[in-house]
Amino acid sequence: DRSVESNATWWLKRLIGRTKKVTVDWPFPFTEGKLFVLTLSAGLEGYHVSVDGRHITSFPYRTGYTLEDATGLMLNGDVDVHSIFAASLPTSHPSFAPQRHLEMSNRWKAPPLPEQPVDLFIGVLSAGNHFAERMAVRKSWMQHKLVKSSHVVTRFFVAMHARKEVNVELKREAEFFADIVIVPYMDNYDLVVLKTVAICEYGGRVAAAKYIMKSDDDTFVRVDAVINEAKKVHPDRSFYIGNINYYHRPLRAGKWAVTYEEWAEEVYPPYANGPGYIMSSDIAHFIVSEFEKHNLSVS
Repeated sequence: DRSVESNATWWLKRLIGRTKKVTVDWPFPFTEGKLFVLTLSAGLEGYHVSVDGRHITSFPYRTGYTLEDATGLMLNGDVDVHSIFAASLPTSHPSFAPQRHLEMSNRWKAPPLPEQPVDLFIGVLSAGNHFAERMAVRKSWMQHKLVKSSHVVTRFFVAMHARKEVNVELKREAEFFADIVIVPYMDNYDLVVLKTVAICEYGGRVAAAKYIMKSDDDTFVRVDAVINEAKKVHPDRSFYIGNINYYHRPLRAGKWAVTYEEWAEEVYPPYANGPGYIMSSDIAHFIVSEFEKHNLSVS
């Protein structure tokens, strides 16, 4: 990353006063006149670049782009191409074929929200195009007797997708299964915390649950084990149960970078890993209340 100074300025500074051959310390191992093999792989989430068998870099697709949009490959630059070998593009992720994975059967519909408070509310974070993942959850642990009897209520929390056709299918899915809460913004990993706040609000105010759990659509929840663990705590005590991380430091560079404006401290407070954690309802109410007062850091 040489955004502070241009490449020309950088090379000039290296050459001035140097009599020996300039060594290349940039990330791409290219040398003038030397043959190299570059491999460009199109994955499900972005491109991956390797040179001579060594991974060099990866970068995501632009917003709204899928592999179905690819129609060609163009190469620019001062490079003599000896040969090109192109393999087929990978098959589409099942998320882009909802009609093949959504089983529109009344058997998989969610029970209606009960009028009385529930024991446990489970909010499952999901992406708009994760049709296959949600269907897998419906057919597995959402068939537990505690869920079917409405003692435990489960809802998927999904934001809007960049592709219009995905949103059309998502709306149809939500209307049929009655287990999806659509939050009103375009989906982005950086905004996952807003879905978590939405889980706290829905679980505390709508479902009036004693306990509220956050999970992901690629996580298998042992519903009975979660309930039993929560009931070990005295009803008058607050609790926050999960795989707790202690003394973790924020990353200041890379994909998961957190700026000092977002979090100024050098260490995070203790927190639970994302795949699943559970809290008492008073903590969920506190989170929502502080968020509405703009007192909650959601970075």
